Amino acid sequence: MKLKTVTLGCKVNQYETEFLREGLIGIGYQDAAETDPADLCVVNTCTVTAEGDSKSRQVIRRLARENPASKIVVMGCYATRAPEEVAALPNVTEVLTDKRELPDLLGRFGVTDVPTGISGFGRRHRAYVKVQDGCLLRCSFCIIPKVRPELASRPQSHILDEVRRLVDNGFREVVLTGIHLGHYGVDWNRSKPKEFWTRLSHLVHSLAEIPGDFRVRLSSIEATEVTRELIEVLAENPRKICPHLHISMQSGSDGVLRRMRRRWGSRRFIDRCLLLKERLDQPAITTDIIVGFPGETDHEFYETCETSRQVGFSKIHIFPFSARRGTLAAEMPGQVENTVKQARGRELATLETELRETYFASLRGKQLRVLVESPLESTPGLVVGTSCRYTPVELSGDTRSVGKFAEVIAGSSSAGRILASRTHVERV
Repeated sequence: MKLKTVTLGCKVNQYETEFLREGLIGIGYQDAAETDPADLCVVNTCTVTAEGDSKSRQVIRRLARENPASKIVVMGCYATRAPEEVAALPNVTEVLTDKRELPDLLGRFGVTDVPTGISGFGRRHRAYVKVQDGCLLRCSFCIIPKVRPELASRPQSHILDEVRRLVDNGFREVVLTGIHLGHYGVDWNRSKPKEFWTRLSHLVHSLAEIPGDFRVRLSSIEATEVTRELIEVLAENPRKICPHLHISMQSGSDGVLRRMRRRWGSRRFIDRCLLLKERLDQPAITTDIIVGFPGETDHEFYETCETSRQVGFSKIHIFPFSARRGTLAAEMPGQVENTVKQARGRELATLETELRETYFASLRGKQLRVLVESPLESTPGLVVGTSCRYTPVELSGDTRSVGKFAEVIAGSSSAGRILASRTHVERV
């Protein structure tokens, strides 16, 4: 039996697809080559934007055309939000509306020993590890709490066992991910006294104690969840826990943040980032920013730029606001013209380049640990990888370096990458 999987959207989706794939491979399914027909196709959908819905439908229709005899199983947030719409698409035989039912789905395919986690991640050199699901927040622009509303943290023992398997199988970086990563353990804490609460910092500390040559990176987290306890775990384990946090800001304007229904103002966000910088050695701070949110004025956009400068982000993911049907923001007055969104996006991209180059320059002469990921096709004898501080790095090497760590000294930067030389000098 041949299997094809397609994943749209976030790291959590990618993890869940791999979990399902491994279960099916375990009972005899084989990955189909790109040009070969499949007996079963699995599509993990996204519904963050209307474009995500559209892409999901396109993928399902394409798979039905290319694999006319196949059965198609569809899961993910679009499947949860519009199951009848998905079920009407060609060749769709099952729509999974709740990811908590993944073990049941595997059981229906004949998997009797349902795994508690994964042991690989395809051909990647880093593996995503899902630690929790669900979001309780009600940000005015986001549809996800409506399709993943229930908090569910994975048992720490399952996560630790999974990371040990991945490390034993050669993975040198694991990325902790969740729909709301900072809410790890919150669902367990409701009935406990505060002194017995489980927090993300406890999980990260336990992961740092696992032996082996690997590192842990945290994916997107909210500013209020960058606690002193979590910062201390990062500071105490610089070799095991990457000095990099992706702290989602969305806007640096207090007015826009109120309309977004975010939980903090710009000053609190800046202070939390400064606390991180005070305790860690030149940490990388990356973020997401939405431009053109309803009612956003030129001054409010300027405030976002100024907040970004004060934080000194090393990378900004820029998103023009896209009205999502079913959210409060879609019905707000003052919808911003596309031309204005595009202009602000370009201006913020220019600032992002400036901030990135400033951060790269601050690392010059510093030692970085790089996970080598691929040869540089345009230049034999060079490879590219990602440093502990989430900077793309170019260095000498060949295919034998791929999937391994390299200790390098950061030099100048070019084309969005740090140019580095290998070294064995003392680590900083």
